[in-house]
Amino acid sequence: MPNELFPLDPTTTVPPGRPEEHRADEPARAAGAATLSAAMRTSLDRSGGAVGILLAAAPAVAFVAADAAGGLNWAFIALAVAAPVTFGVRLARRESLRAAVVGLAVAGVCAAAAAFSGEARAFFLFPTLIPAALGVLFLGSVLVRRPVTGTLFNRLVGGPEDWRGHPRLMRVYTVSTLAGVVLHALNLTLRAVAYLADQPAVLAALGVAAVPAFAALAAGTLVAARRAIGPRVTTVA
Repeated sequence: MPNELFPLDPTTTVPPGRPEEHRADEPARAAGAATLSAAMRTSLDRSGGAVGILLAAAPAVAFVAADAAGGLNWAFIALAVAAPVTFGVRLARRESLRAAVVGLAVAGVCAAAAAFSGEARAFFLFPTLIPAALGVLFLGSVLVRRPVTGTLFNRLVGGPEDWRGHPRLMRVYTVSTLAGVVLHALNLTLRAVAYLADQPAVLAALGVAAVPAFAALAAGTLVAARRAIGPRVTTVA
């Protein structure tokens, strides 16, 4: 699981940007996480920023738009153009090669599902199932006392390595992980409704909307965790 933001949607997952930049300014990010606005900027930036989000959404949006305008065959043509172009732009921006390759591969898998079924909505079948798996992962991590948000964000906020032994930090990470479970459940429900109603455009929009939604959750986690890392934090004996 990438240690950037909560995993979102394979059709909209954005690359982490330039790794060297994140390493260089990570202390400043941790300090800035003390305010909600700064944390939100950090979360969105680690999701690729506005340009990264648009690039990640481009193949799905092109597919849906072309399908609405000319049918499924035109949708495949639009995707065949948009996916490689997006891949090239990501590389030109010096983003993660692995993320770019994964994005290209997932677009191919989604296209294969649509081609096999003969329905445009099947392009979003795999992404629609992802929130269910992530919801189970988030809930399971709480049950075993290893909340996902602690694994993802503790190092970013400068938390102690033994954060599981700090009640306040554990409370923050547990609550935010449970909030993630709720968001995944809501995401799954909305996607399922749109899928059954055969609304590919709504499915594409939900994929894009998931990014700022989880960025907001991440921002809240960063702020709360940063405030919990103070002189009052005590270790469980």
